[in-house]
Amino acid sequence: MSNFKYHGFGTKAIHAGAEPDPSTGAIMTPIFQTSTYVQESPGQHKGYAYARGKNPTREALQKNIAALENATYCLCFSSGMGAMDAVLKLLRPGDEVITGDDLYGGSYRMFTKVFANYGIKFHFVNMTHAATIEQYVNANTKLIWAETPTNPTMQIIDIEACGAIAQKHGLILAVDNTFASPYLQNPLALGAHIVMHSVTKYLGGHSDVVMGALVMNDAKLFEQLAFIHNSCGATPGPMDSFLVMRGIKTLHLRMERHCFNGRKIAEFLKTHPKIEKVYWPGFTDHPNHAIAKKQMRDFGGMISIVLKDADLPETFRIASSFNVFSLAESLGGVESLINHPATMTHASIPKEEREKAGVVDNLLRLSVGVEDVEDLIADLKAALA
Repeated sequence: MSNFKYHGFGTKAIHAGAEPDPSTGAIMTPIFQTSTYVQESPGQHKGYAYARGKNPTREALQKNIAALENATYCLCFSSGMGAMDAVLKLLRPGDEVITGDDLYGGSYRMFTKVFANYGIKFHFVNMTHAATIEQYVNANTKLIWAETPTNPTMQIIDIEACGAIAQKHGLILAVDNTFASPYLQNPLALGAHIVMHSVTKYLGGHSDVVMGALVMNDAKLFEQLAFIHNSCGATPGPMDSFLVMRGIKTLHLRMERHCFNGRKIAEFLKTHPKIEKVYWPGFTDHPNHAIAKKQMRDFGGMISIVLKDADLPETFRIASSFNVFSLAESLGGVESLINHPATMTHASIPKEEREKAGVVDNLLRLSVGVEDVEDLIADLKAALA
């Protein structure tokens, strides 16, 4: 089985990295709940010495995620932020990073409150036009960090164009692929060097694990990141690795339903009298829709809405009025969530900066789950009444 080549995404999701346990034939990868491994003599072991460095359950998951991104290497981390932290540790004081002006609040916080203190400069720019990105490239630029679709206004960044800029100037292109998942988008095939996932979201899919991952093909990058991974220790445990592997087995099925429900709900909200704006990349009038159509297989279950003429109390009232949608941070689970970015996921971004990117106080972000879409639409109708 180990030499068999999996071609279909669903087959990879179920089988890649998973081998029957040699001692029992167990079809599920065992949870190797151990911190250390017995050595035959000093330095002589079976590839495992201490679980921060390697764990068989985690290694199986890493093979699985790598296969989903058609990649050679994957490293799993104890959170998405741990994965980001490792990428930024490739940089040195004086280096510069180009990134988006619509960015997950935790990413913005890490960039500005942690790594800026070590002499790394960040340019937050509108990345929807590649020419804008290239204007900020200089001799100190080392990294382009892109989210696409962005969180929460669903900006679409042309990965292939970013990859061409990175290649031209000798830069690393890292893409946060969390909103799309490997089912919808594979940035490595479009010129990215590193793909980051908050595994917590669609990959895990059940709101019961916090984890991150980095995926790449470049052996030197892998070696550098694996050193940071082991040395700095943001590694996940075997139980979390097992839960994510179990979750990934239905990723293709879940994503089909997320996309189906997302489309139905976006179309419903588009004509609702209490909605001023709907951000969803599947609309033909969504900025860079043609690029989304080219680099994504479908448009996902993430939608943001701006409520018409709603002040903050009214926005809060609506956000708290749902029965099927739950008011909570995070996204990508089987259950539908509603989020108020200005006070939740993006609260760490100064108000002026948030609003420049369209993250206004009357914007709500929906993570559309896999429930019956009729129930979700009825819930939206009731909350918006």
